[in-house]
Amino acid sequence: MGLAVVVAPGSADDGPVFPEPTDWAPSQAAVFLNYLYYYRAVIIDKVAQLPTEDLRHSRLSSGWTPLELLNHLTHVERRWLEWGFQDPDLPDPWGDQVDGRWHVLPERSLDDLTNALRSRGERTRQIVRSHTLTDVGRPGQRWGAAPPATLERVLFHLLQEYARHAGHLDIVVELATGQTGE
Repeated sequence: MGLAVVVAPGSADDGPVFPEPTDWAPSQAAVFLNYLYYYRAVIIDKVAQLPTEDLRHSRLSSGWTPLELLNHLTHVERRWLEWGFQDPDLPDPWGDQVDGRWHVLPERSLDDLTNALRSRGERTRQIVRSHTLTDVGRPGQRWGAAPPATLERVLFHLLQEYARHAGHLDIVVELATGQTGE
C-alpha cells in the first residue's frame, strides 16, 4: 500500500511533537499512526525521566510500575493487531501478565523494554500499511462471541489506550520528580 507516515519526531531536548489536527497527513491511517507514534514516544520519554529507583517501584495504590507499563503497552499492540486482527493462534498474547496483574521479568531493563516498544511500533506500521482501515480482523478468542472489529476500530482503541496510559504516567512522573505536563 506504501502508506507514508508524516511524523515530526522533535529533538532530544523538546521531545515528540504533537500531531496537530490541522497537520497534513496522506490518509486516515497515517493520522492514527502519527498519534500512536507520538504517544509511544511521550511514554518512552516520561519513563526515561524517572529516577532509576522509580522504574520498578509503584507510587500508586494500584501497584503497577513504569517498566510494567512499557511491557504492557508492547503486549497490548501485539494482542490487538497480531492476535486479534491477524493471527488468532498467536502464542501467549497475555505475556505481560502473571495472575491477572502486569508483570515484567527482573532481568528486563529500561533499554530492553523501550526497544521492544519501538519494535512493536514498527510492526504496527507494517500491519497497517498492508491493510485498509475497513479490513476486518480474523475471528478468534480476542473477540469472544462478537464479530471481529475493523482495523480502524482496533487503531482507535489502541490510541485511547495509549492516551489514557500517558495520563497515568503524567501523574507518576509528577509524584516522582515534580515535573508536570508533556
